[in-house]
Amino acid sequence: MRARTAAAAVGRVEFAALGGLAVVLTTDPGGIEAATEAVRAEVAAIDAACSRFREDSDLSRVNARSGEFVEVGPLFAEALAAALWAARITDGDVDPTCGTSVRSLGYDADFADLATGPVRSAVPSAGAGWTAVDWDEARCAVRIPAGTALDFGATAKALAADRAAGRAAAAAGCGVLVSLSGDLAVCGPAPEAGWHVLVTDDHRSDESAPGQAVVITEGGLATSSTTVRAWQAWSDETVPQLVTVHHIVDPRTGRPTDGSWRTASVAAATCLDANIAATAAIVRGHAAARWLAGLGLPARLARADGSAVTVGGWPEDPGSAAPPVSALPKLGIAAVRRPVLPRRHPLTGGRP
Repeated sequence: MRARTAAAAVGRVEFAALGGLAVVLTTDPGGIEAATEAVRAEVAAIDAACSRFREDSDLSRVNARSGEFVEVGPLFAEALAAALWAARITDGDVDPTCGTSVRSLGYDADFADLATGPVRSAVPSAGAGWTAVDWDEARCAVRIPAGTALDFGATAKALAADRAAGRAAAAAGCGVLVSLSGDLAVCGPAPEAGWHVLVTDDHRSDESAPGQAVVITEGGLATSSTTVRAWQAWSDETVPQLVTVHHIVDPRTGRPTDGSWRTASVAAATCLDANIAATAAIVRGHAAARWLAGLGLPARLARADGSAVTVGGWPEDPGSAAPPVSALPKLGIAAVRRPVLPRRHPLTGGRP
């Protein structure tokens, strides 16, 4: 998914971020410098809190000391709350304890390093489950079961996009679009013609790549895909074979999903909502279309052969000038508020 510059003059900056590409657009070109500085600061903060690939991050410290309570910063606490909230509203389809599974499949280094050749054996390993995470509110500390690893891949980057867009719009004093490797959030007044976005299987594709153009004026847009972050690994069979694995796993089995959809693109009130729904759709397979439609979320689900199903008012294919993606509800029922960490242990009801 790529943001297209509208016909009217806008400010635009791109830079490497979080293992991918950050794109910042502003409705006022004069505000691009302030907006970009704000986005860079937010990206740096989320990386320091939630990166699996730096030893000093809060997430790496928690994973390294599994079985113990580890004090964390407020941004990690917010990211953890978002991840647990995602697990709750998707009935565990999006589970932050899948870090164990992703590691066992070989994704234990920056993704760019996986492209150099086959990794070690892919050995499926299910995580402990999100309800096993303990939170100590008084100390701002978290404990995960021994041998468990957290991974915020389905939530942290999207959360960062939402936070960055809000921070950038305030700094620039105009409308802003922020895309972090295809996790896209907008804040403030959109251009008169809206923000034009090209939805493709691969956020790295240029504007000549096949895809569908949509227009977004509010909220967030995200695409989850089994085709972009995929790599070769040796299977764990008696006679190992090279197999292709990817980063979206079924938390119940620890195996990469092998369902109905190659990609799932969803629009929602926030990028966080959109990415949670898109990831859950990949895991749910055939049932995802009815689930998304029931939530009123505009979505495009692409099969392996490239054909697509659209629900929730998503513009039909094809359409280089598709109508706006609108009516963006918040994921979940109206009673569900923004992510808040449970004050009590989710299993026992008592303090951790």
